[in-house]
Amino acid sequence: MRLPVRHRSVAVIGSSDRSLGIVGALLTAGANITVFAAQPAAYLADLADRGLITLRANAVGDADLLGAEVVFTCAGLGDAERATVAAAAARGTFCIDTEDDSEHAAGPDTGRVIIVGGGPGDPGLLTVAGRTALAGADVIVTDRLAPVAALHEIAPRAQVIDVSKIPGGRRTEQSDINTMLIEHARAGRTVVRLKGGDGFVFGRGGEEVDECVRAGVTVDVIPGVSSSIAVPASAMVPVTHRGLTQGFTVVSGHVPPDDPECTVNYAALAAANTTIVLMMAVANLDTIARTLMEAGMPPGTPAVVIADGTLAGQQEIRASLDGIAAAARDAEVRPPATTVIGAVAGFVPGQAVDAMIARPSALAL
Repeated sequence: MRLPVRHRSVAVIGSSDRSLGIVGALLTAGANITVFAAQPAAYLADLADRGLITLRANAVGDADLLGAEVVFTCAGLGDAERATVAAAAARGTFCIDTEDDSEHAAGPDTGRVIIVGGGPGDPGLLTVAGRTALAGADVIVTDRLAPVAALHEIAPRAQVIDVSKIPGGRRTEQSDINTMLIEHARAGRTVVRLKGGDGFVFGRGGEEVDECVRAGVTVDVIPGVSSSIAVPASAMVPVTHRGLTQGFTVVSGHVPPDDPECTVNYAALAAANTTIVLMMAVANLDTIARTLMEAGMPPGTPAVVIADGTLAGQQEIRASLDGIAAAARDAEVRPPATTVIGAVAGFVPGQAVDAMIARPSALAL
């Protein structure tokens, strides 16, 4: 987004596939965004729930655009809304029409699916290969944590399909996503399945590859920068560090340790003397921390929770293991967030490693 929109009021009208990339790009550019959409996509609803945009379900009236400095219009506007936008333009408001009625035509050859890991959130961390795949896509099927902000620039003509899974909210079932990928590919389209992080790290990329292969659809995989490593790095927390730890384990914390579906041996992790990286663990952090301590991990072990990692609103909460859940709760941390537990969570650049070992809990606070 090359418009000078930082800290400016921007209105986006409509919730077409085009609006997702526009809103993502505006968010990255630092705009104050209000979206007018009667039936917002899950991605937009999630941004609103996280306080990153304002979402209005009402039809746009003249008064709604009085404070807007820039207005973007997307597909599906009615005559009354068009008249409102025209009146805003007549007042000197900069209005940009992004509607495009062209159909997303299938390619001449058999279609294919490309699983693209989009990285931890910052569009700049999308790989070169990932950008190339997006630029050549007819259809992009995207998750809520994928770098949607990049789509407005890289793939302005592609059909964008939002299949976000919102924690505790709206979600698209995995079986429906699999069917979608296969049907678009069979119609001759190049389909990019855009995921946050790396698609093979808690991203169900393996399941989607398996379904495509079983259906006879050509599928390629472009790895992404995994959030499990990149988000701690963005907070200057190395998951391994010479003299502190010789390994790390990435764990999904979406179910608590006492849940029958949990297959993680937390007692073994507590005794492993390696870094623990927890993904999707905000809701269960208290129980996980208590389980680790009951298994013998010292309560003073350094820990850090990093929310919205690599994005402009990145938030870091540091505490010892016995207080990290309460600290995250007091900070009102919401997903997405990554938690690091272990000596490296107390890493302080410029300080000797032996000092970190001697005073780990003090360094974490």
